[in-house]
Amino acid sequence: MNGREPAPAGRRPASPASRLVAPGAAVAVAGAAFAYVGSVDPNEPGHYPVCPLLALTGVYCPGCGGLRSAHALAHGDVAAALGANALAVLGFALFAVFVVFWVVRVLRSRPVTVPLRSPHWWALGIAALIFTVVRNMPVGTSLAP
Repeated sequence: MNGREPAPAGRRPASPASRLVAPGAAVAVAGAAFAYVGSVDPNEPGHYPVCPLLALTGVYCPGCGGLRSAHALAHGDVAAALGANALAVLGFALFAVFVVFWVVRVLRSRPVTVPLRSPHWWALGIAALIFTVVRNMPVGTSLAP
């Protein structure tokens, strides 16, 4: 329903509170994950599994440092978060923007669509590949965790 059409017979329109269940659950899950990572320091060995790519090859993957980045953000240290994994910080920020977009659309009774097409996925993959290559080169040591 787009807010302009009457509800079908015998069916009441959903209340704003019931429409906010899904975005609220997403925020609760993300918040719980950040709270856990914020309380269990990934800088201390033994709490989290080691990245298999790093363990086998010594190469940092695009996600290496993501937990340290989340830990730093949970403690309000944006500079350390960017130093651990700038791509993860960008991903966290994009998630936050999407949640705001989602809540606004839901409150306005509008559909929530993000039309990601093949070029978007290719661009995302290429950006992750470039990030991975650069952070593993001597020139990109500032991007390594």
